[in-house]
Amino acid sequence: MKIVAVTACPTGIAHTYMAAEALEAAAEEAGHEIVVETQGSAGSTPLTAEQLAEADAAIFAADVEVRDKERFAHLPQVSVGVKKAISGGDLLIAQAEEAAKNHVPAAAGAPAATPAGAKAPTGPGAASKVRAWLMTGVSHVIPFVAAGGLLIALGFALAGYQINLPDDSPLYKQILSGSFDIGSVTAWGALAFGVGSAAFSFLVPVLSGYIAYAMADRPALVPGFVGGAIAVTTHAGFLGGLISGFIAGGLVMWIKTWRVPRALAGIMPVLVIPLLSTAVVGLLMFVVIGRPIALITEGLTSWLNGLSGANALLLGVLLGLMMCFDMGGPVNKAAYTFAVAGLSTGSGGALTIMAAVMAAGMVPPLAMALATVVRKSLFSEVERENGRAAWLLGASFISEGAIPFAAADPFRVIPSIMVGGAVTGALSMTLGATLRAPHGGVFVVPLMGNPLGFLVAVVVGTLVACALVVALKTFARRRPAQAGTTTTETVTERETVSA
Repeated sequence: MKIVAVTACPTGIAHTYMAAEALEAAAEEAGHEIVVETQGSAGSTPLTAEQLAEADAAIFAADVEVRDKERFAHLPQVSVGVKKAISGGDLLIAQAEEAAKNHVPAAAGAPAATPAGAKAPTGPGAASKVRAWLMTGVSHVIPFVAAGGLLIALGFALAGYQINLPDDSPLYKQILSGSFDIGSVTAWGALAFGVGSAAFSFLVPVLSGYIAYAMADRPALVPGFVGGAIAVTTHAGFLGGLISGFIAGGLVMWIKTWRVPRALAGIMPVLVIPLLSTAVVGLLMFVVIGRPIALITEGLTSWLNGLSGANALLLGVLLGLMMCFDMGGPVNKAAYTFAVAGLSTGSGGALTIMAAVMAAGMVPPLAMALATVVRKSLFSEVERENGRAAWLLGASFISEGAIPFAAADPFRVIPSIMVGGAVTGALSMTLGATLRAPHGGVFVVPLMGNPLGFLVAVVVGTLVACALVVALKTFARRRPAQAGTTTTETVTERETVSA
């Protein structure tokens, strides 16, 4: 068989390429040819028309909406989340074989038929679609968050945490007039802060715009972006952007179902749909939705700022568990999105949450890397190789570095790293570490508040997770050995009695 596949994850960094490698290895083992289009953060090389024409089946392993999905309309399809490809590539190849066997090519212009007795392919459910739409928005936001957050953090590091850049400040006027003082550290800090703030101003519009785009394609971009911009204007924040994106996407999906005269059909996507949908979304955001959501956002900000003592510790435990449960999956991304949403408010409580989330997210790969050094005999040669790479991945806050270990031994690895992540999150919140940058790992430690507390939390959580996974793996190895000994002794006793 010839199979084509698309892999894509919200960040487009690790899961995307790990899934592609798993599918390629599984296809080779099954004796098939496969070509994978990785729709990652570095862009993608689209499948050629010839590859699509020759293919027998298509596999979509994605947590976001696959771009240009209509290219695969003539093929039987298997659609799953990206993690299922990493842990079960062979099963997906088998499903593709079955789909190709049952597929009956449709006549030109007719819908595809399903043979009698064959199970019709089912698409993703409503919950999966909503999650994919949301993750598409988040995946486009992350580069803005990373660039803006790091630049803002650099600005604070160079010019102090009291830095500001109001339009009427002398420093701002200097920058605009071109008389920038290249020898002033404060000027460089203000410049970094200004550029980072500009990047941050796009967060909510980009989130809203690309949620709408994932739902209804290009015609939904304008109402999505405008709704997000209005959410910023009305102080509805991140939550307002989420709601405006879904409203814009749903509205455009509905308008696209209208039957219009042939004369209007050509201008619908470029004029009528953007005009009507933008007007309706703008009206709803300004008049109906914006202010109530702003009140909710203000309440959330006040709650975050009021966190202390046991409440902060429990929130740290919860965030740590979420960050380590699926290592870059939807639960992990929910915790990360919550932290980033608070980060955009700049409140003190939100900064401690961002630090706890990053610290906990670093634990899984670091713990597994340490475990492969402490007890090499418990791991295969391939796992030890992955462990060497996991040091850098963990230090860079890329939780996906632990996925190969979790896929190979989920019932011992995942609980261990979750306990380590919970300890790290609780310690980070209790020690009051703060962070304005949404990514970077140890490379942004100089830009943190209480960096020592952050590092202590990471180290302690890593040690706890490492100790647990080593203990569980050792116990699992000893049990079969003991069972074998008991069986041998029993057989010997029976032979003696018999004699």
